Amino acid sequence: MDLANRAAAGDLAATQEFLAYVWPTLTRVASGVLGARHPDLDDAVQQSMIALLRALPAFRGECHPAGYASRITLRVALRVRKGNKRDLTRREHFTLLSVSEPADASPNEDALATRRRELLRELLQDLPEEQAEALALRVVMGWTLDEVARATGAPVNTVRSRVRLAKEALRQRIESAPELGELKVQP
Repeated sequence: MDLANRAAAGDLAATQEFLAYVWPTLTRVASGVLGARHPDLDDAVQQSMIALLRALPAFRGECHPAGYASRITLRVALRVRKGNKRDLTRREHFTLLSVSEPADASPNEDALATRRRELLRELLQDLPEEQAEALALRVVMGWTLDEVARATGAPVNTVRSRVRLAKEALRQRIESAPELGELKVQP
């Protein structure tokens, strides 16, 4: 907290140390939304650092500085993702989560998991910003509803509704596309 406050006050050494401290978190969040091999990943992380430095003076210390940085990075990555209209075949090479698949997973299970991540990325791109943010924080970051509510400043029931609406949009997309019929979405 002290490091973030000193960085916000303009202490260059503290700013460098703070950015080095949050860099792995920013990279993990951005690669979670964009994919580890996304061509704009480094740019998204750099944009996140700039946005974080600009927002740091407004940081009130109500959450951990890394959580504050994560939320800023998530928004930047979602904007990059929305603005990045690449064709589907190119996006298939990117992964949504940097979570390793079980070692004993069959090729079919791996392909299905990859398609699920791809579908979630596409959905994030098409959702309203509040729903995309809530779903990404809940699914990509693995945050609880309470944590998402604190981070977004929205009531827990609003967050629950946003996540539910985002999942419903995913279900509708799967149901409307016969080739996605084998993908099952958990309620």
